[in-house]
Amino acid sequence: MNTLFDKIWDKHVVQMVTDGPTQLYIDRLYCHEVTSPQAFDGMRSRGLKCLRPQQIFCMPDHNTPTHDQDKPIEDPVSKKQVDTLAKNAAEFGLTHYGMMSKDNGIIHVVGPEKGLSLPGMTIVCGDSHTSTHGAVGAVAFGIGTSEVEMVMASQCILQQKPKSMRININGQLGKGVTAKDVALYLMAQLTTSGGTGYFIEYAGDVVKNLSMEGRLTLCNLSIEMGARGGFVAPDEKTFEYLKGREYAPKGEEWDKAVAYWKTLKSGEDAVFDRELHFDGADIEPRLTYGTNPGMGIGITEAIPALDTIDEAGKASFLKSLDYMGFQPGEKLLGHAIDYVFLGACTNGRIEDFRAFASVVKGKKKADHVVAWLVPGSWAVDKQIREEGIDKVLEEAGFAIRQPGCSACLAMNDDKIPAGKYSVSTSNRNFEGRQGPGARTILASPLVAAAAAVTGKITDPREWMGDGI
Repeated sequence: MNTLFDKIWDKHVVQMVTDGPTQLYIDRLYCHEVTSPQAFDGMRSRGLKCLRPQQIFCMPDHNTPTHDQDKPIEDPVSKKQVDTLAKNAAEFGLTHYGMMSKDNGIIHVVGPEKGLSLPGMTIVCGDSHTSTHGAVGAVAFGIGTSEVEMVMASQCILQQKPKSMRININGQLGKGVTAKDVALYLMAQLTTSGGTGYFIEYAGDVVKNLSMEGRLTLCNLSIEMGARGGFVAPDEKTFEYLKGREYAPKGEEWDKAVAYWKTLKSGEDAVFDRELHFDGADIEPRLTYGTNPGMGIGITEAIPALDTIDEAGKASFLKSLDYMGFQPGEKLLGHAIDYVFLGACTNGRIEDFRAFASVVKGKKKADHVVAWLVPGSWAVDKQIREEGIDKVLEEAGFAIRQPGCSACLAMNDDKIPAGKYSVSTSNRNFEGRQGPGARTILASPLVAAAAAVTGKITDPREWMGDGI
């Protein structure tokens, strides 16, 4: 019996190339301002038009400032990229959600919330975190700029079929443990290359019980295990999330779509190239201590001792700790921090702001901490205000910025200064990722909130009621 990945992949095969890749049909192409300019130039130089422009959606997110978006962008490089995307979208007749549009935000947040990403689709974007969209039951993956041009011209792409992996997480998560912690735990178990060559299906009780926002976070981080992508089989929770969204089917078409989506699951006798099992009870709130997302520990644990690291990895382990200013065997609880970032395509959704607010409510931000709270889209911003979360945050001394990728990466104004410690809900902690010399500690919104209030790494479970 085929896996779900096989079902979606095989349905989109246009032709097989002998001793070569598969020509795969693509349902949705997302374009942002960083990886698309050369693709548009290539199309222009060859005198080509987009084959199916109605299936391509563009929006700036990486270079957009998170303040004063109604004013011209000050940074000339960012301004040029954002302006170029707008011009290219207009020239090629593509839907463009520009800055200050109610539809704008981070492309991997906007796609699902508008119902542009749907079960059974193939979805690509010139961005590695395209795997996010797998949470709705789609095969979604990042591609290179030359491949973006290929999809624009033909609505197809040449791809080798990845192997299949299923990760089963059963049992129950403890208090204060989020989807982000699950993903960081898996990365530490598999390492950042453990998923290389695979497309991952997430399954088990823990995954079923995650909200759609939680599933989006989990799938977002698939690439950080080296996987081509990750996804969750669609279920009633998926259908409830998508129903009524702008681009979701309506009326009879909705009923037909759901009937089809219900068939999108791996058979009970499906065989995977690799299958793994984990217990949700083994996971506590997590954080990273190094310079890749797999270098992580439970919040109460210590950084590994040097004698636990194999000889081949000792040099890079010590280099990483030297960059971060940490020592082997050190515990991070109580370590002072300087910045907190809530946002990114990993944790910029409404659930993340609710979680952050639940911890800081009735408390005050530590005076020395700079906190950037950045919604993943204008729709999230609207919901924050409708629910009164903005008031809770403001009373605690926090300000909400305007949507964008923000401090996830140093492509806009939101850069962490050299040597400063940032507790970040984003997806990568590489050297210089958040700014030259920045020291990034990846964590969940709950861990970020506790750090923002205390000014140091704090176990959020100390601050939480039984209901959270």
